[in-house]
Amino acid sequence: MINNSVAEVLWFSWVSLGRVAPFFCQQQNSQPDGPGLFALLWPIVAIVFLFWLLLIRPQQKERAKIAQMLANLKKNDRVITIGGIYGVVTNIRREADEVTLKVDDNSNVRIKVSLGAIARVLGEEKEGTDSGEKKS
Repeated sequence: MINNSVAEVLWFSWVSLGRVAPFFCQQQNSQPDGPGLFALLWPIVAIVFLFWLLLIRPQQKERAKIAQMLANLKKNDRVITIGGIYGVVTNIRREADEVTLKVDDNSNVRIKVSLGAIARVLGEEKEGTDSGEKKS
């Protein structure tokens, strides 16, 4: 009988081990969870930062530079418009977003343009001096 009971115990042990073993094997040999959240998101964060650094930041600086130029615009400044018209500022109405330019000294031609149409300030023109153009 001893042999029979030993065989039963061994058989029971093997059967029990067969039922429990997959749980132990699964816990010991389980695959890693994969990359964490930071490992997945850092490339996206890096791309967004580079996008901001290379595209958005220079545009912000350029807008600030243009806003400063227009804020410092004053009477008798020589300017060029975005349409390529050269003129001298004769009047600035900031509340109406309007600038009056004198474009011809001989006939005293003046035009009104939007303040945003000023592309560059070339300098200040002195009163009563020739603007450098030859008169024919």
